[in-house]
Amino acid sequence: MRGRAVTFRADPFQDGPAAALVHEPDALIVIEDGHIAAFGPHDALRPTLPEGTPVTTYPRAVISAGFVDTHVHYPQLPMIAAYGEQLLEWLERYTFPTEARYADAGYAARVARRFLRELLRAGTTTAAVYCTVHPQSVDAFFTESARLDTRMVAGKVLMDRNAPDALRDTAQGGYDDSLALIDRWHGNGRQLYAVTPRFAATSTERQLDLAGSLLRQRDGLFMQTHLSENVAEVEWIRRLFPSRRSYLDVYAHAGLVGPRGVLGHGVHVDEDTFHTCHATGCAMAHCPTSNLFLGSGAFRLFDALDPRRPVRVGLGTDMGAGTSLSQLQTLNEAYKVAQSTGRRLHPVQAFWLATAGGARSLHLDDRIGTIAPGIEADLCVLDPYATPLMAQRAEECDTIEDLLFVLMMLGDDRSVRATYVAGALAHDRDHDPDHDRDAPPAE
Repeated sequence: MRGRAVTFRADPFQDGPAAALVHEPDALIVIEDGHIAAFGPHDALRPTLPEGTPVTTYPRAVISAGFVDTHVHYPQLPMIAAYGEQLLEWLERYTFPTEARYADAGYAARVARRFLRELLRAGTTTAAVYCTVHPQSVDAFFTESARLDTRMVAGKVLMDRNAPDALRDTAQGGYDDSLALIDRWHGNGRQLYAVTPRFAATSTERQLDLAGSLLRQRDGLFMQTHLSENVAEVEWIRRLFPSRRSYLDVYAHAGLVGPRGVLGHGVHVDEDTFHTCHATGCAMAHCPTSNLFLGSGAFRLFDALDPRRPVRVGLGTDMGAGTSLSQLQTLNEAYKVAQSTGRRLHPVQAFWLATAGGARSLHLDDRIGTIAPGIEADLCVLDPYATPLMAQRAEECDTIEDLLFVLMMLGDDRSVRATYVAGALAHDRDHDPDHDRDAPPAE
């Protein structure tokens, strides 16, 4: 694959954007057996390839590692853009009735297919995904992901209280179902399993303890849940768990806080929480579109990434409270949230969050998130000329940083020219019947 390419050699929050960014104005990416075999300047690498090696060229595009979404709910695809509530009321009015439909395995399969297609249209090749309480929702998701050969992390939601009857499991039943799903899917091809208590309010202490036990049953399991998203939620957790020091301590007491753990939101947290996440390798998912949509508050990104005790942070679309599956649109809102708190989110920092940073937060940076030899060939091809307005603005860009900023502020799924999964073309915008044909093609 030939074209302008960007990737990362370091963390731009720690080492600065200039030191972290790798920019090849005319790159060649050599792919063999689903992995990147070589990456570098075209003129240097092309003579090393056998005669007749096919080369796909994207002259006016920017090739990047595929985006990594660290917090998203596939069952909420049908209820995205549901009006008028904050978190707890929104769950009751919209989320729980929608998720009850996933008792129907056929319905789950149809939504899983659409969801994964929409991810690929957005350039996202890996996501940490919440299913529903129904095991068939997990089977539907992983079956489709395995067909596409995408590297996905997902799990059955655990809820044994404070939810409608149709969405409650039991502590032991949730454990048994999860263990069966782990045996069926964890490490099956590119599929990875996440133990998934929805949040502390919907699980008893016994269910949380058994979730912690699940993590000790198999190597390399993930854990995902929600933390301190909303002020009313935080107060509710305090009443439900009066003996715990903090919201995070509820999870820590159950053995749920550690490497490959991902805590969604973390809007209303204290310094002790950041320190614990840093010390344990537990990550936070920054979900700006969701936090803004539900009025939850502003995640303190730069506080979380304080170089004295940096927390692993990835970017989450959190659809369907989040308003788009596009990481470009999510970065747009992340920039505005940072501005509102007096900080500047540099475009190099932003793209790192959406790729290498997300991979690092999942402890998958040895496999995904960058363009380098040995890394899985999950790539997205971004078109800065996807719309007339973008094209006009892109013509004025003098640097790659300017071009990345245009993509993150004006881009969306129309800006994703192509997505590759394990080296295979999985989405081609210009041959997608859903694509807006009025947008000018890349030259």
